Amino acid sequence: MRKELIEHKMVEITDSLDIIKDNLPEEYEEFKGMVLAKEGIYKKIEFSVQNLIDICYIINSDLNLGIPEVEDSIFDNLEKNNILKKETIDLIREMKGFRNILVHKYGEIDDAKAYNDIKQGIDDFDKILSEIKDLLKKYEKVNKKRGSNEKKKR
Repeated sequence: MRKELIEHKMVEITDSLDIIKDNLPEEYEEFKGMVLAKEGIYKKIEFSVQNLIDICYIINSDLNLGIPEVEDSIFDNLEKNNILKKETIDLIREMKGFRNILVHKYGEIDDAKAYNDIKQGIDDFDKILSEIKDLLKKYEKVNKKRGSNEKKKR
């Protein structure tokens, strides 16, 4: 598995989330008036969610789970092969939906709803990243064991 690439994307997510946490006000009223900063927060969320989706693509590809017909097939593959928990996949799907709203600006973005979603959902990234870290450790152990077994065969 392309561990370094996944870890790089995880660092990018963490860095973006730190910026969001540092700039997201405690109250919606203040957020509502932050025109330029609000757009920056939306962009950082969009970037973070896209990185999560990219990580899912990498895992799907590196574990040979099949060529996805549509983007959601990747999430189906990760779930049905027990690579990531169903709850984690559900969170990523929700985040993807939110990202789509930010990217495509379906109608006007409801800033109040977006603010609440960001405020309540920002910690979900930590849960997802933690599970991905555990997955990387698991596959690192599997690869070390394989390497050890191959040396014994020689």
